[in-house]
Amino acid sequence: MEARIDVLTPAGRRILDTAAELFYRQGINAVGVDLIAQRAGVTKKTLYDRFGSKEALVTAYLRERDERWRAWLTAEVEKSPPADRALATFDALAEWVRRENPRGCGFVNAAAELPDAGHPARQVIADQKRWLRGYLRQLCEEAGVTAPDDSADELLLLHEGATVLNGLSVVGDPVATARELARRALERARAA
Repeated sequence: MEARIDVLTPAGRRILDTAAELFYRQGINAVGVDLIAQRAGVTKKTLYDRFGSKEALVTAYLRERDERWRAWLTAEVEKSPPADRALATFDALAEWVRRENPRGCGFVNAAAELPDAGHPARQVIADQKRWLRGYLRQLCEEAGVTAPDDSADELLLLHEGATVLNGLSVVGDPVATARELARRALERARAA
């Protein structure tokens, strides 16, 4: 059973919102359905009636997080002229990590906790990363980059590295550093 997050009951909405906060802050494996139900003010039966399983709830959490990220990123990027949009993804990322990702990328964190390739949430994680790579490729193409696939790979690695390093105090401002490296890479790609 997979809950449609666009048609949740009020109780289902509370469950998903509570699970999202707890899964991101404390970790998927550290949070049980008892805690989610208690914090959401519902019974475990209601949780299972709405989502079917913890696995389905984790999948719904990641799917909704992906939808929010895509909507945020594309809206922010669209504010820039086409030639600047690939770099604008880093500006949007800087704001996102400040507001939404103090513990790093929710998808990378989830992937680390869900080693089973057959877990349905793994597909959501992979789809999210593939979408971002495709979006970056599209923006590189719009910017006139001659090898958009290569540039998209490079920008994706910079995005992901910056997100993972954010908050670890290894690099002073990983998103700003990644943006500068992306700017240089795009200049080289345009000159090629």
